[in-house]
Amino acid sequence: MKKTGLLHSELNKVISAMGHGDMLVIADNGLPIPPGVNLIDLALRPGTVSFEDTLQTIAEELVIESYVVATELKETNSTLLNRVQQIVDKPYEFVLHTDFKKMSERAVTVIRTGEWTPYANVILVAGVPF
Repeated sequence: MKKTGLLHSELNKVISAMGHGDMLVIADNGLPIPPGVNLIDLALRPGTVSFEDTLQTIAEELVIESYVVATELKETNSTLLNRVQQIVDKPYEFVLHTDFKKMSERAVTVIRTGEWTPYANVILVAGVPF
């Protein structure tokens, strides 16, 4: 039994199998899941499990090279964007939400949270620890 850190066995498997450049999506409850992309559903009810808690936990486990967020997040929720920037202090890119959804098709996994906030989505791009 794992003692600390990320305890979710399926998330641990996904993270440990990721390679440089692989993408992992952390999504609000409304983001469409692309056909064929692995889904880990953490949503229990509106607001639980939160996007921010999930991002914080994943960021402690995954080597992140960069990330992508929708331009619409900057326009609608700068507070959440600031939190993402604090948690993941790496280079980032803005893309239109429609392009974000298209990029999600290439993700190894989408983690759906119970987040009830529009555009609370991020694509994390895996890096290497050396």
